Amino acid sequence: QVQLVESGGGSVQPGGSLRLSCVASGNLNTIYAMNWFRQAPGKQRELVATITHTGRTNYTDSVKGRFTISRGNAKNWVYLQMNSLKPEDTAVYYCNIEEWTRMFWGPGTQVTVSS
Repeated sequence: QVQLVESGGGSVQPGGSLRLSCVASGNLNTIYAMNWFRQAPGKQRELVATITHTGRTNYTDSVKGRFTISRGNAKNWVYLQMNSLKPEDTAVYYCNIEEWTRMFWGPGTQVTVSS
């Protein structure tokens, strides 16, 4: 059984910052990639950021230059540093881990950007 738990969400004013964390526990095999997704009300879930097992990163265009994904020294942690937050970043953010044959999701953490 593998569990993912996100933390670090909350409410912030436009221009502010938040750092999301995700830790995976349980019977993990080799991780191929770790991802952050988000889903805003009435919208489809979208991929925000990816970091692969080689350390390569990728971001959706709307967050490039503002968000940074990273892994912890213990490879079961992944972070999302979010700077210069905008109201359109408001969403539930989900941690996702891909192994070669399995995929796992966290329950999500709410991020609200509002003045």
